[in-house]
Amino acid sequence: SSAASSSSPGSRKMVVSAEMCCFCFDVLYCHLYGYQQPRTPRFTNEPYPLFVTWKIGRDKRLRGCIGTFSAMNLHSGLREYTLTSALKDSRFPPMTRDELPRLFCSVSLLTNFEDVCDYLDWEVGVHGIRIEFINEKGSKRTATYLPEVAKEQGWDHIQTIDSLLRKGGYKAPITNEFRKTIKLTRYRSEKMTLSYAEYLAHRQHHHFQNGIGHPLPPYNHYS
Repeated sequence: SSAASSSSPGSRKMVVSAEMCCFCFDVLYCHLYGYQQPRTPRFTNEPYPLFVTWKIGRDKRLRGCIGTFSAMNLHSGLREYTLTSALKDSRFPPMTRDELPRLFCSVSLLTNFEDVCDYLDWEVGVHGIRIEFINEKGSKRTATYLPEVAKEQGWDHIQTIDSLLRKGGYKAPITNEFRKTIKLTRYRSEKMTLSYAEYLAHRQHHHFQNGIGHPLPPYNHYS
């Protein structure tokens, strides 16, 4: 295993943390119940490009995923994109209170951006990709998949690119000629995921240190 550990990128400490996911749950919980927003969290407020992803249920279906490629201070960025991804992802209706107990929250901090000349020059399961293309109406469009998406779907490079073009609204037939016109940026991410149950356990444990301004969700409410 020593070989494996030495191959991790500089094996530096990860910035992303469970506390960030807890903060996102706090923000969503307070919003849905009309509580005052949680106070400033303790984790770093350094700027990062970031995404917040919500999944739901045992099969972890996607429930919302929105983020930004502009670096944002984490406190305000996570606060904003928690609510944007939970309430304003156009693929889904806004989140409701009764969904909370079945949610999983993932925070992804994006790093190592590289523009590549060849649209196939990225590794499934390692890189996220962002594509820029001109659609059939002549408008510039962009779309992205985070690093885990292609692997979770079992897609190869071409399937991922084609799905991403459709996600970005490209309606015409996809030819190899067209794929070659795509501008592709690859990137990596640091990702942390927490279930609602883990959030509750975490908050139960840290409640007094954190001084959250709202009562913890009562257990019986979710039985």
